[in-house]
Amino acid sequence: MLYYLFEYLNAHYEFPGLRLFSYITFRTALAIIISLIITTVYGNRLIKVLQNLQVGETVRNLGLEGQMQKQGTPTMGGIIILLGILIPTLLLANLSNVYVQLMIVTTIWMGAVGFLDDYIKVFKKNKEGLAGRFKIVGQVGLALIVGWTMYFNPNIVVRQTVDETGIHKSNAPMVLRQKGEKYYYTQDVKSTITNIPFWKNNQFDYAKVIKFGDGYAKYAVFVFIFFVVFIITAVSNSANITDGIDGLATGTSAIIGITLGLLAYVSGNTVMADYLNILYIPNSGELVVFSGAFVGACVGFLWYNSYPAQVFMGDTGSLAIGGIIAAFAIMIRKELLIPILCGVFLIEIVSVMIQVSFFKYTKKRFGEGRRVFLMSPLHHHYQKKGYHEAKIVTRFWIISILLAIITIITLKLR
Repeated sequence: MLYYLFEYLNAHYEFPGLRLFSYITFRTALAIIISLIITTVYGNRLIKVLQNLQVGETVRNLGLEGQMQKQGTPTMGGIIILLGILIPTLLLANLSNVYVQLMIVTTIWMGAVGFLDDYIKVFKKNKEGLAGRFKIVGQVGLALIVGWTMYFNPNIVVRQTVDETGIHKSNAPMVLRQKGEKYYYTQDVKSTITNIPFWKNNQFDYAKVIKFGDGYAKYAVFVFIFFVVFIITAVSNSANITDGIDGLATGTSAIIGITLGLLAYVSGNTVMADYLNILYIPNSGELVVFSGAFVGACVGFLWYNSYPAQVFMGDTGSLAIGGIIAAFAIMIRKELLIPILCGVFLIEIVSVMIQVSFFKYTKKRFGEGRRVFLMSPLHHHYQKKGYHEAKIVTRFWIISILLAIITIITLKLR
């Protein structure tokens, strides 16, 4: 909203400094600052409200050191994160931008699913919360919105090279460009292509997954949406599982958010995208403002969520965070980097899958279930081995930073 105010003032008046709001970097910095203020200053007030409402965490005794001391700690703190994301975005982002609109929908949608889960746990005294199938329905519903919009919305395009014979894939005009001594034509087109890491000709087209005959293109929407559903569901659940000890999911998500912001900036900048030989995505640079609000909200929440936590984010925060990361990566065509960038999330959910599968297999084979880890997810395994929560979290953060650096390196390492 401030974006539109200063845009109007800049168009009608000549006050110095008004043009600053036209710069994405300036608005991103403001988004981080405002988000930090909201989560740190007003977060404490919300925690007191949650305490007065007796919105306390019910902790199962898993035999972990210091675990029962967390009994009664306020949960549903993800509301703080949601406010820290939405308010700066509404104030500073260009709300007519379809990418920003999708991210706002993603935040509210997954926040609502998580809130409903927490509400059932806390106020209905049902420890299981929202049934798993309904969570999946919520995640798939969001994926259908994101996938359908990306496929059909005319404002979501990528810039591709076309030959001079004029093979048009859209009504957009072809533009003659120069790179060194070479000339080529580009055109902004609707496409299901994405970037592949570690590959020289780094473009992959979802439409060609089921390529057969000449009519395969008409099935592209189904293939694309299938992958969107899988990615959003997987990342959202992975973030939810990672949120098991103080500050782990929050800090890891902040690191991921910073990296996604950098990727969005280069993808939305025609000069940098051309230099790095990655897809240029017109208008996607506005997502950097959203990423600034996201990072600010996560870092600000750490003020209260770091060990020993004064509040837990609950599913309100963890499901929203996972959905945001997945949708963001899909929009900037970097979703194939998720296994690297979200490596901590990946290993956490894989540890659960290994543990459950191996237990069921050995119980069927030997009549007695056996375990690979002392406990899953993986962070509980290290707790069982005697590591302090703070040490586990810090080391996982270090691994996340390393993975983030590797993710950025993939832009040039092919």
